[in-house]
Amino acid sequence: MVSSILNADLHCHSVVSDGTLTPEQLAERAKANDVELWALTDHDEVGGQDRALAAAHANGMKYLTGVEISVTFAQKTVHIVGLGFDAHNDQLVTGLYKTRGGRSERAQEMAEGLAKVGIHGSYEGALKFVGNPELISRTHFARFLVETGVCQDTSEVFRRFLTEGNPGFVSHRWASLKDAVQWIVQAQGMAIIAHPARYGFTPNEEFALFTEFKHHGGQGVEVVTGSHTPAEYMTYADMAQEFDFFASRGSDFHSPTESRIDLGVLPWLPGQLTPVWDALAHRIQ
Repeated sequence: MVSSILNADLHCHSVVSDGTLTPEQLAERAKANDVELWALTDHDEVGGQDRALAAAHANGMKYLTGVEISVTFAQKTVHIVGLGFDAHNDQLVTGLYKTRGGRSERAQEMAEGLAKVGIHGSYEGALKFVGNPELISRTHFARFLVETGVCQDTSEVFRRFLTEGNPGFVSHRWASLKDAVQWIVQAQGMAIIAHPARYGFTPNEEFALFTEFKHHGGQGVEVVTGSHTPAEYMTYADMAQEFDFFASRGSDFHSPTESRIDLGVLPWLPGQLTPVWDALAHRIQ
């Protein structure tokens, strides 16, 4: 078994989705923070994987392919991280392309909602922050509203405008949980529930998510991640043991000025857990 005392960061985002750094800049930042094993997990997109692998090796790090797929479960958006898969697998690439398809239409509707409360030009403004127009997201709108002085920071934007019940929120039906997990699994990767504490599920809903996820072939859960509290580390360590899941660790880093936790600056996984990098040792590059 590989030790849980390994500086692995298996969740972060580049300009290919909604991060502000290139894959190469992320790799350099990870190396500067003594990351030993790294994965780039852009939203619904694997277009940065070859660059990330090359950058990891250039910086003396080991690498796992990664992606974060948006799914709809119990009428909420849930994120499933995939690790260690074949990034050129046709079924996975096609599935992700279809998942991205609704983002532009959703973004136009978000801009219409913001215009109704006097915030005009937000779609065009958000596009300035988008590396890949197919992946325009709430984060890009948030950056525009901060730049124009409507809000002081992105947290305020989400609180006032981009969450359910507020003028810029538009729901989107993503991939099904079954599809996302199976795209990852059939591409020889491992599916992992990302930051489970963020979804606000009731205990029954959360149990249903974990149960269905495992039924479809999911095998892991993020235990130590940027949005979890120390108490939540232990809650999901217990859940990992209850469901016999491998445990993952990742900052969910997006930007030096926006993210709560930097790349690689996280507590270790609790020692009683089996880390995902143990199960994926044969997929590490």
